[in-house]
Amino acid sequence: MSWRQKEFSEYLNYLSPASTKAYITDVNGFISWAVRGGVDDALLVDRKMLRRYLGYLDTRRYARSSISRKVASLKCYFNYLFITSVIPKDPSKTLYAPKGESKLPHVLNQNELRHLLRTGDATFCDIDPIDKAVKLRDDAVIELLYGSGLRVAELCGLKVDDPDLESGMVVVWGKGQKQRIVPMNSECMKAIKLWLADGRSFLMSPDSPVRSLFFNRRAKQLSPRDVRRILDRRALLPTHPHALRHSFATHLLDGGADLRVVQELLGHLSLRTTQIYTHVSKEHLKKVYSSSHPRA
Repeated sequence: MSWRQKEFSEYLNYLSPASTKAYITDVNGFISWAVRGGVDDALLVDRKMLRRYLGYLDTRRYARSSISRKVASLKCYFNYLFITSVIPKDPSKTLYAPKGESKLPHVLNQNELRHLLRTGDATFCDIDPIDKAVKLRDDAVIELLYGSGLRVAELCGLKVDDPDLESGMVVVWGKGQKQRIVPMNSECMKAIKLWLADGRSFLMSPDSPVRSLFFNRRAKQLSPRDVRRILDRRALLPTHPHALRHSFATHLLDGGADLRVVQELLGHLSLRTTQIYTHVSKEHLKKVYSSSHPRA
């Protein structure tokens, strides 16, 4: 029977490419460890062996969050083998990941946001057309990340007709190819309109994917790495693209938005995933109180 790695990889086609790659990498890591220990078949794996593997990861000083992800990958893998009748029993069924450190997501303050969202330099007539196109693209990318709370992979996968500038909505394909429709604010629509009118054509080439919304300087579809470089150029402090999504959610809750509405806008399957932002919002309120109230 061996490990059925190819079949498992095909089974994961409902996930995003990044998630599929992570699951396969995690499972392959476990299989390599098992084979080194003399186990060459999934039928021979039991819960005790999986626990030993988690102990091994701990001795290698993996972060708890990394171990938790590997546990999720292994549970998915062995559940697949079980439901396809490859193994008679799922050894991972009662396997639990260690509790991760409780870290609240980083939320940008108003000064950091103003610095990121600055616009205007691209309108001068003496600016190089390519540099102007890059500036317009960067404006639109940052406005979408913060204004609509998109994941960086979602933004990079946008097609040119996904933003509807008449209705003010953008069609987003999230994890597991689930579609959601998210509103755009006026500044976001303005930035996209300028990019489409005065920037996009300058970064395209005959070999460019014609339906993609954003391109890099090599006329290829914009990648997550390209987006990180955009933020490296524009941010006041080192900033991960996901921090803009965190800021989007937290600022909505600070403004009184309903938690379930924020869940829908973010594309979270579980409300529990969204609830972390209520804690961030409370921390913000505490800071405002501490710095403002004379008896604090």
